[in-house]
Amino acid sequence: MAWNEPGGGNKRRDPWQGGGGGNEPDIDAMLKRARDRFGRVVGKGPGGGIWLIVAAVLVAWILFSSVRQIDETQRGVVLRFGKFHRIMGAGLNFKYPSPIEQVYVVDATRVRSESDQVPMLTKDENIVIIDFNVQYSVGDPYKFEFAVRDPDDTLRKASESAVRQVIGAHTMDGVLLGERTALAIQAREILQETLDRYGAGIVVTGFNFQNPRPPPEVKDAFDDATNALQDRQRIENEAQAYLSKVVPEARGQAARVRTEAEGDKAEAVARATGAADRFTLLAQQYRAAPEVTRKRLYLETMQEVLAGNAKVVADPDSNNVLYLPIGRDGSNTASAPTADPALPDRAAISALQTVEPARERPRSGRGGREGRN
Repeated sequence: MAWNEPGGGNKRRDPWQGGGGGNEPDIDAMLKRARDRFGRVVGKGPGGGIWLIVAAVLVAWILFSSVRQIDETQRGVVLRFGKFHRIMGAGLNFKYPSPIEQVYVVDATRVRSESDQVPMLTKDENIVIIDFNVQYSVGDPYKFEFAVRDPDDTLRKASESAVRQVIGAHTMDGVLLGERTALAIQAREILQETLDRYGAGIVVTGFNFQNPRPPPEVKDAFDDATNALQDRQRIENEAQAYLSKVVPEARGQAARVRTEAEGDKAEAVARATGAADRFTLLAQQYRAAPEVTRKRLYLETMQEVLAGNAKVVADPDSNNVLYLPIGRDGSNTASAPTADPALPDRAAISALQTVEPARERPRSGRGGREGRN
């Protein structure tokens, strides 16, 4: 609806002029009354507007200074009248306005990195160039912000000191050809202990040694020495492999020879024992019946000898002689006789032939004289 309608008797409805009809509010009167009330509070005079502006700025400053937004990767260190009070977490935080409380924002979760290249002196007084890299994060925001003046420079110098301590305790060969991982772990532990002693609020998350090498001036000579060391290691490995192969074979061969010797020994002892037992039994039988035993030994010996010879059949009624080449086992060819362990050997027979039983010896004395009578 228009404020000034034609045909309405020029009746004005402008709310800003206060002449509107009905219950429309008078905005100008409301603003005037508010200004008058505030003027009574701040005082009347030409400077009342300035005080109004100052009061508005003060209120806005208090409101904005009491609220602080902290990101997820950040932490806020709150100082109250210059003294550490608390740590602000992520999100919207409230505090007393400055200068009562001040907030120092620290990027706490970001992993930082520091790298450097330094020449080191080893235990055997050689120079080696080391590239090292350190990864770290903020463990305590307050200590990181206020305990040391320059955390990055402090970390760099402490890292170099830890590397010198580790490298100085090992030889050049151990640094270049040894376990770099073990050396890096040792340097990391030393660095963390140093930072904790300083109270730097830094947590070391990684420590790496990269490309340890000799100085360029002696690189060619060092390469020759490295090749010689590698050749020595290769020869030692080959010798160890040959030793691992030959020694078990020699031990196995020695065990086999020892086992065969023990078997031959046992067999020889058993054969000798059996032969002695047979001779003892044969001697006892010969003393008991010499004629029978002698005849039996003769027949057994002839059987053993003739068993391997060719057979000749002669007919007494004719002059024909028949040669039969029949062996002991019935084959066409005669074979050598097989020793029978039950038969006595010829040495035993000849030994027994010399044995005379006591009763076969001629009696002397009275019996002899009676026989002659």
